[in-house]
Amino acid sequence: MAQRKRSERQVETVASGVAELLPDPDRDTAYTLLLDGAPQSHVDLADPTHLQFEYVRRMAAAIDLLAPAGQPLRALHLGGGALTIPRYLAATRPGSAQRVVEIDGPLVEFVRRALPLPAKANIRVRVGDARAAVEGMRDAGYDLIVLDVFAGARTPAHLTSVEFTRELARVLDPGGHLVVNITDGPPLRHARAQVATIRAALPEACLVADASVLRGRRFGNLVVIAGHTPPPVAGLARRAAGDWFPGRLETDLDRFAGGAAPVTDSVAVASPTPPAALFGNRL
Repeated sequence: MAQRKRSERQVETVASGVAELLPDPDRDTAYTLLLDGAPQSHVDLADPTHLQFEYVRRMAAAIDLLAPAGQPLRALHLGGGALTIPRYLAATRPGSAQRVVEIDGPLVEFVRRALPLPAKANIRVRVGDARAAVEGMRDAGYDLIVLDVFAGARTPAHLTSVEFTRELARVLDPGGHLVVNITDGPPLRHARAQVATIRAALPEACLVADASVLRGRRFGNLVVIAGHTPPPVAGLARRAAGDWFPGRLETDLDRFAGGAAPVTDSVAVASPTPPAALFGNRL
């Protein structure tokens, strides 16, 4: 379904809070999903390759470069929202087999009803906890895993540990890659620990973020690309520099982590709460 009749703001109470769907005033077929006032997703039903959020464009750039253009991928998405990245992948890599795990069942139904998926998109959505779902999956089943899970505005603690990351590495194909959205602010303690945690299981990695976020000047999103094989750093650097809001590629992750130890289940905590005034950093 490429077109949808223009509607006013829609509001529905879901398991994780109050979901709002706002029409984009600049694009007749586009909508922004908010949960408890925090922007979560932006979708253009007529053009799923239009990516409004800065960090989503960085995740998509990585996905574009991880395999030859148009090649289908076996993709696992942990965290659903309005299914922006699955829609993008279905449009840019037709035939991809995609599985989404989203814990909020009422949110899934709200999104499916208000923002229907394309008829030919091979996207299966499972309602459940991301970690429990991954622990039941077979080895080496996916070429791509996208981890973008938030309960409200924070990533749950049980999804930040090295035990969980090793499970992700297990279900990832040896030549595949993990793409993770991390949110943090000064002094980036959580992000540094998460980089160390991810690399304990998937050692070949880099990250992309706004330079001011990397310098610890503001709260924002950091996208980590990791695997057993090196990510396409040259291409990622070009795409980051050419974005509407240019980003910076960081490859010296030993320096970035600054000696931080991998986070275990016994000490894992949820990601930091964003300052309320900065929720717009996801736009």
